[in-house]
Amino acid sequence: MSSDEKPVAPRSLAEALRARDDASLAVLLRSRPDLITPVPTDLTQLATRAGTRASVVRALERLDRFALQTAQALAVAADPATYEELLGLMAGDEGDPLVAAALPRALGTLREQALVWGDDERLRLVRTARELLAPSPQHPSPTGLGPTVQEASAGMSPGRVQELVTAVGLPSTHDSVSAVAALTALFTDRARMAALLVGAPAESLEVLERLVWGPPYGQVTATPAPRLRWLLDRGLLLPTAPGTVVLPREVALHMRGGRAHRLPEPVPPPVEVAATHRPQVVDATAAGQAYTALATVEELLKDWDEGGPAVLRAGGLSVRDLKRTAVALDVSEPVAAFWVELAYAAGLVASDGEADERYAATPAYDEWLEQPAAQRWTRLAEAWLAATRTAGLVGGRDAKERTLAALGPGLDRSAAPEVRHRVLSLLAGLPEGAAPTAESVQARLWWERPLRGRQDGGGRDAARDSLQGGVTDSARDPYRDGGTGGRDAGRAAGQGGMRDDDLRARLAQWALAEAELLGVTGRGALSAHGRALLGAGAAAHLADEEPEGPGDKLPVHHRPPTAPEPLSPGEQAVASATAARLLAPLLPEPLDQVLLQADLTAVAPGPLQRPLADMLDVLADVESKGGATVYRFTPASVRRALDAGRSASDLHAFLAEHSRTPVPQPLAYLIDDVARRHGRLRVGAASAYVRCDDDALLGEILADKRTAGLRLRRLAPTVLAAQADPAALLEGLRAMGFAPAAESAEGDVLITRAHAHRTPPRTAPEPVPDGPPAPDATLLTAAIRAIRAGDLASTAPRKPAGTAPVTGGELPRTSSADTLATMQAAVLTGQALWIGYVNAEGTASQRVIAPVRVEGGFVTAYDHTADEVRTYPLHRITGVAELADDQM
Repeated sequence: MSSDEKPVAPRSLAEALRARDDASLAVLLRSRPDLITPVPTDLTQLATRAGTRASVVRALERLDRFALQTAQALAVAADPATYEELLGLMAGDEGDPLVAAALPRALGTLREQALVWGDDERLRLVRTARELLAPSPQHPSPTGLGPTVQEASAGMSPGRVQELVTAVGLPSTHDSVSAVAALTALFTDRARMAALLVGAPAESLEVLERLVWGPPYGQVTATPAPRLRWLLDRGLLLPTAPGTVVLPREVALHMRGGRAHRLPEPVPPPVEVAATHRPQVVDATAAGQAYTALATVEELLKDWDEGGPAVLRAGGLSVRDLKRTAVALDVSEPVAAFWVELAYAAGLVASDGEADERYAATPAYDEWLEQPAAQRWTRLAEAWLAATRTAGLVGGRDAKERTLAALGPGLDRSAAPEVRHRVLSLLAGLPEGAAPTAESVQARLWWERPLRGRQDGGGRDAARDSLQGGVTDSARDPYRDGGTGGRDAGRAAGQGGMRDDDLRARLAQWALAEAELLGVTGRGALSAHGRALLGAGAAAHLADEEPEGPGDKLPVHHRPPTAPEPLSPGEQAVASATAARLLAPLLPEPLDQVLLQADLTAVAPGPLQRPLADMLDVLADVESKGGATVYRFTPASVRRALDAGRSASDLHAFLAEHSRTPVPQPLAYLIDDVARRHGRLRVGAASAYVRCDDDALLGEILADKRTAGLRLRRLAPTVLAAQADPAALLEGLRAMGFAPAAESAEGDVLITRAHAHRTPPRTAPEPVPDGPPAPDATLLTAAIRAIRAGDLASTAPRKPAGTAPVTGGELPRTSSADTLATMQAAVLTGQALWIGYVNAEGTASQRVIAPVRVEGGFVTAYDHTADEVRTYPLHRITGVAELADDQM
């Protein structure tokens, strides 16, 4: 082909894909990974797969608002359409500079994803997308447009068509086809159409105004009113079924000024700043929240240390256990559900798998406790970013009206990780210290993925239904003031009352709240360590890029962003290490001392070192938390420490070592008094007995009416027997104010320590993927090479014996003798051959090979399809043909 010769326009999507270079194919396969699962054999199969309903729906779901509007406009345009026709549908008769500037980018996106093919003179929307987006009586178009005159009049009698032509002042024709063409020409001629409507009654124009933006269908009686009769007689309304009329597409476009959409949205809504804080304040606030997050997770699992709540039969926590956990953590139930789910996502808690199954900490929790605080936080943050389990759904109901429980099934939403990353990326694109408004973030996310926001309660994406659901532009936008689902109404509904088809907006709302709880953000703004957690290029997609073509005229802040590529495991590890390094100096250093006070309290002005904190948890009760933790010493808490094997001298030495002030006398007296009484009574198993060297004390116990339930009797002056078990006897005596100690069968005091219950080794739950994973560069390169080679094998002209070169799609068929002779000749000449091959599983394929050696019933050859040397059994080769001279 000479340089001056015009390239041949592709006749199919397969030919359009064949004309692409490897880089363009890589972009397609990266944006639509389902196309290479598994890898197609050639470009024809790739095109077929790209046109399947499931794949097209998935691709449409990933379009931004303007790209989707462009596809919808192409669905109501002629097939094929020119670029100028498409621009007219998007910008209208008066034009729109922003639309004109953004349209090349939107059209490029559609071409890139193989939803549109052809040059600017013959733009074609793939057939399946047209079927999904084009209007029909059952599924009106999202544009609000109805069928064309030709489509609406398909079942109309020829006589009736001629009557319409005559009524609008056109000459009658010899057939219905030319009559319909004349009507269409009239309705698409702006000047003649305006002249026709000048004579319309005001009531008739009012009817058209009500239908113009959709839905375009209306109901009429058997005897229409005069205002409707005037429209019906001139074809401005056409009957589609008994009692139903439709506004033809050409008439609606005239009244709309040529626009396919009421409000084209070529630019994404900006993320508005609600408040601006100093970056130092943001980082300090976020660090404080990060420390609180670590303390809360530790407290949660410490509370479950000896075995947590039972697992429901259907899985998850019961409502009562969630309430109990919320009370223990001093948070609301939704927040408690978040912390429980976060610990589960991080692999720190799981079910123990026992017969009476309970939740407990995993061995990974003990390893996590040994790590520095900043590293512990990054592990929680990484788990939160990647988790598909959505704590905000807890308490709601699934598609079968079953309550969704924390740690239970049904909480996975595959869109959650992408929404969290996107929300944080939007925050990263703002100036440091800027906190956005939640409404603007939700509006931006809706613009970027308008079809992904609609999911039902069970997690099934309902965007497929909305593609044909007949929802018009104004009704489908939950953030537009004139829409049916107003922005204020959605916010007022709150967490429990928001429509579940608005899941993406709720995920964004939860992402903002959870990021604040976790310490990724502070005062609503992204912190420095949160920014580092996203990776160095998190906000690069919002930077000033230099687009090509007409898109140069689009303002920088109006250019649609390109989502950042997800970080690889190695990149995420580097990002997490950087985040930990930035967070570490902001976290408070653990203290090794407390302030003892005369009112039997101890004040910890900050986090305590682990040995000190563990001992204080045994020796005292936590009275209050906050910036400082207040511990209170009580007889019961001191006895707890003595039961754990500590002596009074041990406790005095411990307090003296870790107190900044002298040990107050009341505390010293409390320890000595409890220690003096501790163990004077000994409880063992008879069923149970009590022994004491002081027989007067035993007499006092027998005389106390509160011991009636224990059914005590004296066996000896220093021994009482009871018909209660030892544990009940211990609790009963302690409730009476005594300080008994348990003893073994040998008479030794039993030391009671908390038994840490751990599950067997468990792995963190795997996120539920949102479709096939994005292929890496190695897979893409190999897949494209295989597709190219397979395409070469299936399309290369062959030389069947005695005929001219032809191109065929079927496997070659030759006899065994001919196959062997052709192979041997190719070894001598070095010629490439086209073969048909059936593998051991019975799968047939076409290959282009260059034979190197033929022996022992095998042929060794360089396989151009696989780009490597392979050996094939001759009996599995169905046939062989030579390639045309100009192919290899």
